[in-house]
Amino acid sequence: MTTPAPRQEILPPITDPTVRATIERLARIHKNAGGLGMEVLSTIGGSAEGMLRKLPAFVRNRIDRIVRTALESAIHAASASRSVVRDRSDLVNRLASTASGAIGGLGGLPGAMIELPVTITMLMRAIMAIAAEHGFDPEDDRVKAEALRVFAAAGPFEADDGTDLGLLAAKVSITGQTLQGLVARVAPRLAGVLGQKVAAQATPVLGAVAGASINFTFTRYYQQVARVHFGLWRLSEETGIPRAALAEALERRLIEIDPRHGARKA
Repeated sequence: MTTPAPRQEILPPITDPTVRATIERLARIHKNAGGLGMEVLSTIGGSAEGMLRKLPAFVRNRIDRIVRTALESAIHAASASRSVVRDRSDLVNRLASTASGAIGGLGGLPGAMIELPVTITMLMRAIMAIAAEHGFDPEDDRVKAEALRVFAAAGPFEADDGTDLGLLAAKVSITGQTLQGLVARVAPRLAGVLGQKVAAQATPVLGAVAGASINFTFTRYYQQVARVHFGLWRLSEETGIPRAALAEALERRLIEIDPRHGARKA
């Protein structure tokens, strides 16, 4: 007896010009999110892969552990801190992250490793601020899950492959276990992205310049990706159109803007 293939959901076409205009705006934000990343690496004098290869295996393994632990803490600490420190503007969040990167970079590799959890918490706090900006409650586990999905994006140093959009469209019921599962899924990808940052900061003094530049770029990138995620969610709430349909329309528009976007997923 053969198991029947799962039925593919038929998503409704999107014809409303207002909705299409919003999707166009979000597609442009997503496309331009990582604009400065490659320029920063070029200025520092390396490539993402080359920098990562500079790190010893034990350091890369330690980064993996730090990122997973930091994500688990940040998802709760970032939302809780909002009751003590009010949300700040995009620029203020970027400058705070820049200062943290510079301080961490002054200490070379040890300083960069110590600073890593701070960067992750700052990034999460910036993402939560954008969630609140779109009318969502950062204390809600669904919002925390969406914040984690933002970290599934390729990162500012790589060509986007749409992984975050795939997670964005996924339907899941959110529980504490789901959050842990998302952390486990997102952490290895984020560790690879942040490993490039740690490698760039490995040389003291020069690492301070690299840390400041990269942290600014990281914060800007994840803020923009968060705007796409929460903007699409808000659009779904306001129109009643399934998020999966909106994500599919966004994906199609991204491929129209840049055909390489589709090729990267193939």
